[in-house]
Amino acid sequence: MQVNIKLNGNAKQFDVSKTDSLLDALRKNGYTGAKRGCDTGACGFCTVVVDGEPVNSCVTPVAKADGATVETIEGLGSQSNLHPVQQAFVDHSALQCGFCIPGMIMRSKALLEENPDPTEAEVREGLSDNLCRCTGYKKIVEAVLDAAERMGDDGTGGQQSVATDGGKADGFVAKNGECCGEGGECR
Repeated sequence: MQVNIKLNGNAKQFDVSKTDSLLDALRKNGYTGAKRGCDTGACGFCTVVVDGEPVNSCVTPVAKADGATVETIEGLGSQSNLHPVQQAFVDHSALQCGFCIPGMIMRSKALLEENPDPTEAEVREGLSDNLCRCTGYKKIVEAVLDAAERMGDDGTGGQQSVATDGGKADGFVAKNGECCGEGGECR
C-alpha cells in the first residue's frame, strides 16, 4: 500500500506494508533520527510530531499517518543553523549518549509550541513520557526552560549558529540581534 504524508514540509509517498508502524516507514525511507527503543510506546525514543502532536511512532500504524503532517528531528535545524531547542540542548550539555535526544527534542518542541512559558514542573511533566537512561534530567529541563526563553523573544530567539557537535560556527547572532564574530565578541 502507499501512504502520502507531508514530511518535514515536503510531500512524500511511501510504499509500506499494512503492518508497518510509522517508525518502520520512516526508518525504511532514510529518516533514522527517530530511534527504536522499546517498541511498546513506553520510552519515547521514537517521538515524532504528527499534526502538531507528539506521538510514539513505534506504536502508531503508518496507515494512521496517511494524509498527515509529520515532523522528525531531520526537519528541525541544520548543522549551521540549529533550532532553538537543539541549540539549548547543546549549550546546556543536555545529552550524553544521544540515543534519546531526537525524541526528547521533538517532545520539547511540541511542549513549547503548546506552552511557550512552562514552569520547571510543567517541563518535567511534559517530558515524562520520554526516558533518558544517562542523565538525571536536570540539564534537559534547564535546556527546555532556556529554549522557551529563546523562542519567546521573537519566535527565533536569536538563534546561535553552532555546529551540532557543539563546536562554534563562524559567528552567531546574539539574543539582542547583534552580529557577533569569532570568540563571541559582539561588535
